[in-house]
Amino acid sequence: MIETSAGPYRGGTGEPLVLLHGIGSSWGSWRPVLPALAARHEVLALNLPGFGGAAPLPACTAPTVSALTDAVERELDDAAFERPFVAGNSLGGRIALELARRGRARGVAALSPAGMWTARERGYSRAILKAMYATTRRLRPYAGAVSRTAAGRTALFSLVCARPWRIDPDEAREAIEALADADAFPETLDRAIAGRAEGLSDIRAPMVIGWGTRDLLLLPRQGRRCTRAIPGAELRELPGCGHVPMWDDPDLVAHTILAPTERERAGAPAEAT
Repeated sequence: MIETSAGPYRGGTGEPLVLLHGIGSSWGSWRPVLPALAARHEVLALNLPGFGGAAPLPACTAPTVSALTDAVERELDDAAFERPFVAGNSLGGRIALELARRGRARGVAALSPAGMWTARERGYSRAILKAMYATTRRLRPYAGAVSRTAAGRTALFSLVCARPWRIDPDEAREAIEALADADAFPETLDRAIAGRAEGLSDIRAPMVIGWGTRDLLLLPRQGRRCTRAIPGAELRELPGCGHVPMWDDPDLVAHTILAPTERERAGAPAEAT
């Protein structure tokens, strides 16, 4: 059995590194890379408001990217992290970009960050996410049984993972339960997964954009748009990885997340590709 993801994870030593998960997920999605990251950094993996058992935003506050970023900033203040390194996946990647724009990130690794879509691509991604949410809500009572078989994991995770049969069964069950139990999902989908990312030209922090070559949710061509919009950003393809690449290739993803920190130590500038 795995440790619960009901609260944030904090562990390791070194410069602070904050991890932000995607919509409908929890900090547990980072489990495959935590050992490598905690060996080099003090890692704080957060649950976004309304997900993974975290309290939702106040009823009067819509879960926009701006409001979610405000909430993450409060978490940084509570942890006494002034300008940590930040890594985020999907919606978490979009929030990481916003933290960098606000000057709160020392360096960023964004894995398939949301917000680089066309209107048609956004509608496509939104439809997939709504279908996944509805499916997991129906299957919630059977999460353990479904996640125990390679066929069940493949059926449920093939749109976000290139090798879903490799997902640890307990982690798969946790992911199913996290999405099914996320009452904040519908409104967050409507409010945070809307429009395109803005203000990216204002970012000056070292930036690595990782994109799985087999990402079926946010198509890989969006990575080129992202790096063109951010001065000095570097695009790194993640061969054979899907939208949640931590499940497909933990070693490659850990290396990608550590790239901004290694670059700062070496004093080397980014090279956009």
